[in-house]
Amino acid sequence: MLQHENQAPDPTAVRAARAYHARCRMRFRLACLGFALAFVLIGGRLVSLGLAEKGPGRGGSYDISTTIHRPDILDRNGELLATDIRGATLFADPKRILDADEVVTGIVSVLPKTNEARLRKQLARPSRFVRIARELTPFQQQQVHDLGFPGLGFIQEYRRFYPVGATASHVVGLVDVDNRGLAGIEKYIDNNPQLTMMNPQTETGGETVAVSLDVGVQHVLREELVNAISLYKAKAASGIVMDVHTGEIVALASLPDFDPHRRQEALDKNRINRIGFGVYELGSIFKAFTVAGVLDSGLANLNSVYDATSPIYFGRFSINDFHGKRRPLTVAESFIYSSNIASAKMAMHMGVPAHRAFLKKLGFLDPVLTELGPSAAPIVPKNWKKLNTMTIAFGHGLSVTPLQLATATLPLVNGGHAIPPTFLPRTREEAMTVSTRVVSAETSAAVVKLMRENVLRGSGKRADAEGYRVGGKTGTAEKVVNGRYARHSLLNSFLSVFPTDDPQYVVLVTLDEPQRVEATNWVSTAGRNAAPTVGKVVARIAPILGVQPRLGETASRFDGTSSATY
Repeated sequence: MLQHENQAPDPTAVRAARAYHARCRMRFRLACLGFALAFVLIGGRLVSLGLAEKGPGRGGSYDISTTIHRPDILDRNGELLATDIRGATLFADPKRILDADEVVTGIVSVLPKTNEARLRKQLARPSRFVRIARELTPFQQQQVHDLGFPGLGFIQEYRRFYPVGATASHVVGLVDVDNRGLAGIEKYIDNNPQLTMMNPQTETGGETVAVSLDVGVQHVLREELVNAISLYKAKAASGIVMDVHTGEIVALASLPDFDPHRRQEALDKNRINRIGFGVYELGSIFKAFTVAGVLDSGLANLNSVYDATSPIYFGRFSINDFHGKRRPLTVAESFIYSSNIASAKMAMHMGVPAHRAFLKKLGFLDPVLTELGPSAAPIVPKNWKKLNTMTIAFGHGLSVTPLQLATATLPLVNGGHAIPPTFLPRTREEAMTVSTRVVSAETSAAVVKLMRENVLRGSGKRADAEGYRVGGKTGTAEKVVNGRYARHSLLNSFLSVFPTDDPQYVVLVTLDEPQRVEATNWVSTAGRNAAPTVGKVVARIAPILGVQPRLGETASRFDGTSSATY
């Protein structure tokens, strides 16, 4: 029945309608509150997942965990020597593994070096994370992924990559599995984090550290040492190239070397850095320092004469010449003919204290410090007497590292300034601030002349690289075997400088036990193997280093009236 428009509303119906609308509003509010709570819970969960430390067993992708990011290492010209790449680390979450035996069998099929028994024990523990293998190749990672086992996952970690491989391994060094430096410049970087602030960044904003090496020169030096080992059947070889005005080490190689990607190789004692950590008696090369000492003392000049007619007898010992002239020799002749007798007499002319003091001033009696740490300590006579002075004068009785010898050569050829060696870039101006004058400019010029004459008409003839004015001195030293010098166990060296008209670089090469080459009847002295090796090195690196060739030079005689044109 229709209600009349003037009729009053039914109170019961009004209350019912109001109650209904109230219930609707309540339901709507509860629904809104429910949606709000759900939004808060979901949003909060997303935020917590984003902020929480990522770890295995939580799903998702994983970033770098235990490894650290390292700066790129560049050579002096910006060539890449070491950089970081991302590599996969395989891990397991034992609680998610359904069949541990099946997983172990599958992993061993892909990674056969895995310790199967150890892995089984690890997967049996109540752990949520077991690291199985690091530094997987992309192919290995794909193989493990294809196994399809739940509970296995990958973490992307930093991994060090060395584009030139073993070429500069003794200088650049290597890192451990956590990307921390173990040796070489890699270790130096960890100990000196400020280095990265002193170098330009990469195009992508990454940090860099530049070293003094020239990778082109480094490659040549190493390759020629490899060739020398093969040609002369040597046990080992080493070499160094240094800038005479800055002390920068432009190249350093020691063979056998190691691949920094294979850390276990670096533990092989036969792969040590012989330049910095091999200690040797280096033979007649020391005559260059004996001559420098007697000249710088003012006791002699190039035309002063020392009698080399007969051997020197000292108790039960005798000092003789290998190919003696059996006559008095000038200082210049004694150097060119490599006279042990004349060298011993020069040192005695200086006197024991003065001779020892001169060698100490050049750095022979203390380790050399570089960015790679201190070199091996020299072996110095405990009681330095006359006989020690006489034998050390021609390279026996004092054992040093090749790095010490090359460093001590710098003042003999650069005008007289001793400069600490470095593996970091350094300008001449910076070098002068850390240098010390140890010999006169006149002594330095005289030594350079003698070294050039020795290559033109002495034992170093085979080191001459045409056009590049090489000077040098040979050293053939008998090694001590079972407490005695062994005639057929030699350490041969050639110390050189080029170009002698304007000295720029020192090159030192050593060959350990080179053998006589029967096919050509070559003897195994340094002039026959170490010297030509240096000649080949210089001929190839001089153009890289910007040394201009010059032809037409001839030898001269030190007779007091003429001199070579340098």
